[in-house]
Amino acid sequence: MEENRAEISSGRRFLFRILDGIEWLGNKLPSPLLLFAILAFIVVIISGIFAGVSVTNPTTGEAVEVKNLFSLSGLDYIFNSAVDNFIGFPPLGAVLVTMLGIGLAEQTGLINASLKGIVFSFPQKLLTAALVFAGVMSSVAVNAGYVVLPPLGAVLFLGLGRHPLAGLAAAFAGVSGGFGANLALTSTDAILQELTAEATRTIDPAYAETITVTMNYFFAAVSVVLITLIGTLVTEKIVEPRLGKYEGEQEGEIDELTALEKKGMRLAGIGFLITFALMAYLSFGPLRGDGAYIESPFFSALVFVIFLLFLVPGLIYGIVTKEISNDKDLTKLLGKTMASMSGYIALAFTAGQFIAYFRETNLGTVIAFRGADFLNSTGFDGIGLILTFIGLTMVVNFFIGSSSAKWTILAPVFVPIMMNLGYSPEFTTLLYRIADSVTNMITPLLLYFPVIIAFAQRYDKKLGIGTLISMMIPYSVAFLLGWLLLLLVWVLLGIPVGPGAPIQY
Repeated sequence: MEENRAEISSGRRFLFRILDGIEWLGNKLPSPLLLFAILAFIVVIISGIFAGVSVTNPTTGEAVEVKNLFSLSGLDYIFNSAVDNFIGFPPLGAVLVTMLGIGLAEQTGLINASLKGIVFSFPQKLLTAALVFAGVMSSVAVNAGYVVLPPLGAVLFLGLGRHPLAGLAAAFAGVSGGFGANLALTSTDAILQELTAEATRTIDPAYAETITVTMNYFFAAVSVVLITLIGTLVTEKIVEPRLGKYEGEQEGEIDELTALEKKGMRLAGIGFLITFALMAYLSFGPLRGDGAYIESPFFSALVFVIFLLFLVPGLIYGIVTKEISNDKDLTKLLGKTMASMSGYIALAFTAGQFIAYFRETNLGTVIAFRGADFLNSTGFDGIGLILTFIGLTMVVNFFIGSSSAKWTILAPVFVPIMMNLGYSPEFTTLLYRIADSVTNMITPLLLYFPVIIAFAQRYDKKLGIGTLISMMIPYSVAFLLGWLLLLLVWVLLGIPVGPGAPIQY
């Protein structure tokens, strides 16, 4: 790696040394599987130490206290919930179902053939930007981007002779760090709008009725360009040079498409278009539902939709290229795909226990409310208040991974506080979205963090949490600084953050 850094500026070499230190320290931790088991044990111990510590929910007036898992009732929960915590680990089913489709396309050679087509027809200089942009826009499909884009980013970079982990990092940065940006309205917009409006009613019921799902649209749309540019620069100027040349066991070779591959691609493409058309019909027809389109039954079934969009073309390509001759061949290829995910399945067991224990103890909720009390006691105003709120939300994000779950807790507390200090509920929600997004990629409590580790270990079997975090920290810092600068300009110019959504209350 040092040879690849010979011509790098002294400033970047200094940054690389810092990141190397973070990686070294992080990789001194146990393997991710064992680490989550240890963390789960620590949560049990902490719950025993702080058992009975409580906070008052300002919205309901009810007390929320730390539950003790280091007790007879706690042990009963631990033993009887283990299977449910594993099976109920949110990303598990989504990852395995999606990877069945993607895996078949990969095993039959369709993805490799598609890669060749991209290499010979797509401007390679735009690949990084396209990958980050796709990650940002993937929030339209809720969390599907975490499962689909990072592994595809790695494959694309590998095929071009670039480091696959750089492609994975670029996609992961776009999906997680760009979660607060989009050119389209998403289900997250709808959820946050409802929670913000409900919190606003405690201060001004009339104003609450004016809050719409487009409350942050102007800022979110401009942020797409910002995050795409920053993500591209960080990937090509920091992350990829630091990783150096990939020398792993998997090598990407790009040859011209053969006649059989071209035929398979054509028929697979037709199969994809037919499947896509059918899905589009279902989304506007039988699975449209009666409410908002982004909240329709179709969108709740996107994991299965993505599975079909990969499975059908992969199956057609395999039949055309003779990779699949009968049902036994199909079973064998699907089995290989699941075998490649065995490490993730094992990791999901310990990660699922940790997440469930942390949720059951109410530790995250208590930390969030105590943080709110701290913010209210600071007496800050203006920039100081904004920065403190963003910083506090970033800290809370390390303990509560779900965006909607955090805002369910924080909105009733922070929205009234910020309104009393002259800031609109829409602007407060925007600040929350920025803080929530920039730390997603560096918190192990993000539900999809174990998923990304599993994907990365395909290319570096010894990769640990330290390596992944050291890759993602430059994105996190750059996104935060970029967003703060954009926010400063926005506030100075007094631009509404969305249609009818001012900064000041």
